[in-house]
Amino acid sequence: MLTRPFYFLLFVFLFCLSGFSANHNFVLVIDPGHGGRDPGAVGAISQEKNINLAVALKLGALVERNHPNVKVVFTRRDDVFVGLADRANIANSNNANLFISIHTNAAANRAATGTETFVFGLSNIQSNLDAAMRENSVILLEDDHETRYEGFNPNCPSSFIMFNFLQNRFRDNSIDFAARVQTNFANIDRGDRGVKEGPFLVLHRTAAPSVLIELGFISNREEERFLNSAAGQQQLALAISNAFDSFFRDYARRTGITISGTANQANNVAATDPARPVFKVQVFSSRTILNPNDRNLRDLQNVSHSFDNGWYRYSTGNARTLAEAQALRDNLQTRFPGAFVVAYLGDRRISIAEALRMLQ
Repeated sequence: MLTRPFYFLLFVFLFCLSGFSANHNFVLVIDPGHGGRDPGAVGAISQEKNINLAVALKLGALVERNHPNVKVVFTRRDDVFVGLADRANIANSNNANLFISIHTNAAANRAATGTETFVFGLSNIQSNLDAAMRENSVILLEDDHETRYEGFNPNCPSSFIMFNFLQNRFRDNSIDFAARVQTNFANIDRGDRGVKEGPFLVLHRTAAPSVLIELGFISNREEERFLNSAAGQQQLALAISNAFDSFFRDYARRTGITISGTANQANNVAATDPARPVFKVQVFSSRTILNPNDRNLRDLQNVSHSFDNGWYRYSTGNARTLAEAQALRDNLQTRFPGAFVVAYLGDRRISIAEALRMLQ
């Protein structure tokens, strides 16, 4: 009799053979961890499931705005319970090119802080076992978990020996993206705890490059307040979005797909709605106009330029709020120490104060 693992392996094999056409949209699946009757980690003022969802939705909005030819799929958009197998199935059924599972950490040590990103793996299993057991324990809330997970017990360390390496095919790309995420978190001073391996079921069952991101520690009072603030959630989403931008451009170069939209192109300043101001970050000025592939423009999104008094002034971003632009500026200041926020109405530069008055 053929077992469930056999059918899953068969699915992965056929998936890998199928490939993608050069014009196929990149599919990004964003997985806000926990939800519904599963709150995840619980802090003094909040529950993990709500933080995960808020950051996930902000991330999806950023990707959709910057990359019109990327299809964004969510495993949940509101406060509902979704089993781990179902989350992976959503990714697999949509032929995901990348799977991002978003979580919030917790620890008995309330001083613990910082971000970390996991890929599937079994090395150093003991050091990362607590996190994996906590995230995998959600399967106990599923009525048929003994059948669906072939007797796997998330509370029993010996159960982890059943794991195999279905993720090996995607390992390099998973680590690559995870490293980009952590670099961007470090750029906004969120505490880089590094890229780690862990036996997470949701990554194990996903037939695509996959990462599980821990945004910070809900068990730390100061970090919990940051995780629950709109500005904090936007900064975290923007950091992940920046990691995706560079990952996607490299993917496009390897596969030959066309990047649509304005991302990574130098154009004259133009707002989507000329009657509504936008905020950008001016990063540098040049006496000559630059080629769109110039190294100074590398990894910048929504690049635009204006010409004033003999200088081409280059800006990045297309934020609708000052807070979002400020977060982008903070993220870029290591690379561009003199970066600052500017405001535009159509192709006309206006003062920040004027832009804020118009938005009232």
